[in-house]
Amino acid sequence: MGRLGTLTALYVTQYLGIGFITVGLTAILRDGGTSLDTLALLQVVGLIWPVKFLWAPLLDRYGSRRRGHYRSWLLVLQAALVLTLLALLPFSRPADQLGPVIAVCAVFVFFSATQDIAVDAVAVRLLAASERGTGNGIQVAASYLGNLLGGGVCVLVYDRFGWAAAVGLLAALTAIGLLVVWRFREPERTDRIVRIGTAYRALVSVFGQPGCRWWTFGVVPLVYVGAGMAYALVTPALVDAGWSLGRIGVVTGVVTSVPAIAAGLIAGLGIGRFGRAGVLVAGGFTLALSTVALMPLMNGRAPRGGTVAALCFFLAAYTIANVVLYTVNMDYSRPGSGGADFTVLSSFGLVCSFVAASLGLAAADRFGYSAVALASLVLVAAGVVVGVTHQRRFPPSGSTIRVAHPQTDLLVR
Repeated sequence: MGRLGTLTALYVTQYLGIGFITVGLTAILRDGGTSLDTLALLQVVGLIWPVKFLWAPLLDRYGSRRRGHYRSWLLVLQAALVLTLLALLPFSRPADQLGPVIAVCAVFVFFSATQDIAVDAVAVRLLAASERGTGNGIQVAASYLGNLLGGGVCVLVYDRFGWAAAVGLLAALTAIGLLVVWRFREPERTDRIVRIGTAYRALVSVFGQPGCRWWTFGVVPLVYVGAGMAYALVTPALVDAGWSLGRIGVVTGVVTSVPAIAAGLIAGLGIGRFGRAGVLVAGGFTLALSTVALMPLMNGRAPRGGTVAALCFFLAAYTIANVVLYTVNMDYSRPGSGGADFTVLSSFGLVCSFVAASLGLAAADRFGYSAVALASLVLVAAGVVVGVTHQRRFPPSGSTIRVAHPQTDLLVR
C-alpha cells in the first residue's frame, strides 16, 4: 500500500468511532429515552480534540528507532482504538448504563485524538509540498467517510441486528487500520529531538516562521468563524422550519457527507494544479453562493429538495476551504516537530469553530438568522482576500532543511 493509501486507511478508521459517538450513539441513546440535556454530556468529550496539543510534543520526542518513531505509537494507539470499542460490547442497553458508556467514549476520543497527532506527523514527513493538497484532501474526505460509516451505516446495522453487531462491525473496520500500520515501514528518522523541553518549545516556535502568525491569526479565524457561524444556524433553522429530528439527522449526517467527500478529494487534486490561493478563491466563492442558497431556510422556508441541495452545496464548499486551511497548516509543520506543529495549528482552527458556533447562535437570537448569514459572507470574503495576499507573499516551500540553533535545535523552513 502506498503512502496515500496508508494515510487514507488511518484517517478513515480514526473517524469511524468519532462518527459513531457523535452521531450514531446520540441517535441510539435518544431512541432509548435519554434526555437532550444528558446527551449534551456526550458531546463534551469532543473537547478533548482541541487540547491534544498539550501532549503532542511527547509523540515528537519519544518513539522507537527499531519499529519506527511514529509507527511505534500507531501500533499501540490503533490497537487501543479497537479494544476501547470492544469495551462497549457489554452495554447492550446503553441508555441504562450511561455513565460507563460515556467514560469509555471519553477514553476512545483520547486515543483517537492521539492517533491523529501521530498520523499527521507521518503525513508531514512523507508528503512533499506538491502532494500536501492531495494528502489533506484525503484527510478531510476521510473524516466525512468515517462519519458516514460510523454515524450512518452502523446505526442501520444496530436497527436491524442489534448493539453487538453494530459495535462488532465498528471494531472490525477500525482493525483494518491496525493491519495497515503493521505493514507500514516508516522511513528512519534522523532528526530526533533530544530534549522534551525542545519539543514543547515547538508549540510556540512554529509561529516564528515567516507569515505563520498572519495565516493562523488572520486567515484561519476569518474563514472558520465566517463559515462556522452560518453552519451553526442550520440545525436550529431546520427545527424552526418544522423538520423532524430524524430527517435532520439523515440529511445533515449522511446525505450531505457524499458531496463533501467528493469535494475534499477534488480540492486536494485542485491544489496541486491551481495552487492554494486558487482553490481558496474557489472555496470562498462557492461558500458565498451556497450561503445565498440557504437564505430561504434562514427566512423559515425549507422545501425538502431545495434545502437538501443547498445544504449539500454548502458543506461541499466548506470542505474545499477546509482542505486549503489544512494544507497551509502542513506547509508550516516542520518534520522534526510535525506532531506538535500541525496539532497546535489545527487545534486553533477547532477553537475558532467552537467560538463560531457560539457567536452565530447568540447573534441569531438577537439579529435573526439572515443577518448572521450575511455577516458570515463578509467574514469569509475577507478571509479569502487576506489568504490570497498571504500566499502571494509567502508561497509554500518545497523542501525543509536543518539549521542548527544553539537554543532550540529545531528544524526550520
